[in-house]
Amino acid sequence: MRNEKDNRGIIVRAEHELQVVSPHQSREEEEREIEHRRGRGGRFNGIEETFCTARLKHNINDPERADFFNPRAGRLTTVNNLNLPILRSVQLSVERGVLYPNALMSPHWNMNAHSIIYITRGNGRIQIVGDNGQTIFDGEVREGQVVTAPQSFAVVKKAGNQGFEWVSFKTNDNAQVNQLAGRVSTIRGLPVEVVANSFQISREDARRLKNNREEVSVFSPSQSGRSDEIA
Repeated sequence: MRNEKDNRGIIVRAEHELQVVSPHQSREEEEREIEHRRGRGGRFNGIEETFCTARLKHNINDPERADFFNPRAGRLTTVNNLNLPILRSVQLSVERGVLYPNALMSPHWNMNAHSIIYITRGNGRIQIVGDNGQTIFDGEVREGQVVTAPQSFAVVKKAGNQGFEWVSFKTNDNAQVNQLAGRVSTIRGLPVEVVANSFQISREDARRLKNNREEVSVFSPSQSGRSDEIA
């Protein structure tokens, strides 16, 4: 699904009319849903599982379940209401990050959730900046420490020489993240003129800012520049 001048690669290419097969509810299922709605006074949340039979565990530490993996940088895994539906009931989602020594996680912000970051192994540096440019945290962190990142605040993490691992608990069962660097970043999608005017920089600098990375989410240390500078 792309236009002729789109060079991002093909996700789905349909030679003819695209049709999607989806299951339909049986009459018995429809009647059960209607009865369920009546029993709840018209409210229906779509969850048929009970707390007694719902799946309560998910192995977020399994590398094969990673959402993003960079063999030179690390991996990132997310658990939300899509792969663990019980999280809807507690309005939480979880992120598990593993960075190799001196690797970097893309600068990003949480659109709809606060984030409580617990460092599980290694050491690193975290910077948190508000939308007005004010830095609220910029320091070294290590195993056993906790850092809170408010919603809509920009966050960047850089691993130390020991590597860096963490678990983040987010206050939304489907927390959304926007990235500020890399191949799928918000800035990459903006016109050069908009970036130049927004940051008061030249068009050439704006072009470099847009295209500074081709990686996604986790960045290799070979492109991260000086070891003492992450943002």
